[in-house]
Order: sequence, then structure tokens, then C-alpha cells
Amino acid sequence: QVQLVESGGGLVQAGGSLRLSCAASGRTFSSYAMGWFRQAPGTERDFVAAITRSGGSTTYADSVKGRFAISRDNAKNTAYLQMSNLKPEDTAVYYCAATLSPAWGLPTKYDSWGQGTQVTVSS
Repeated sequence: QVQLVESGGGLVQAGGSLRLSCAASGRTFSSYAMGWFRQAPGTERDFVAAITRSGGSTTYADSVKGRFAISRDNAKNTAYLQMSNLKPEDTAVYYCAATLSPAWGLPTKYDSWGQGTQVTVSS
């Protein structure tokens, strides 16, 4: 199974930017589709974005389209989430996740998770 470690979270003002990283180890990173999810206090964990094993296709939640960009570098075993024009409602713990399933666009298929990184957006 792959091990995932997120980094890059922090406190940012509304309108600002952050880039999250997800470092993978254990199994061949390029075998996994990768996703980002987030969970705000008192809410369920929500899907944010996903990317195929090669990086050739991506998908996003409507709430982040045009503001967030998911990418990956298979040579560095790392996935990224570039977040721009951040809003207070983006405040959450952000998790990266991995799946071997070909159904990479289905959030329920992700079964390897990192520990999360906190993102706080102040107004």
C-alpha cells in the first residue's frame, strides 16, 4: 500500500494562494490515481479534485473549478494542489488520497489516505 504525507497548509488571507504537496512512498506512485479531499469542522469529507495516473486528465468539484489546479510529478512521487483566490469557505483539513481503481473519478474508490494538512483562510 502507498503511504501519503501532505504538506503546505497554513493560514492565508482571502484572495491568497497556497500549494499543497502530497509525497508518496511504498509502492509505485505512477500506478495510482490521486485525489484531494477536504473536511471542515462538523461536516463530511468532500471531494476536491482528482488526476489520472499519467496526469493526462483531471476533474474538480464545482466549488473549486477555475481556482484550484491538481497536478503530479511521477518522477518525484508527488501530487500537488495549487489553490488560488482562496475564500474563507475553503477553510478545512485537506487530505490527499490514492486509488488503484480505474474509476478514478469516483470519490468512493479512494482507499489510501494521508494524515491531512490544515488550510485556514481569513476574511
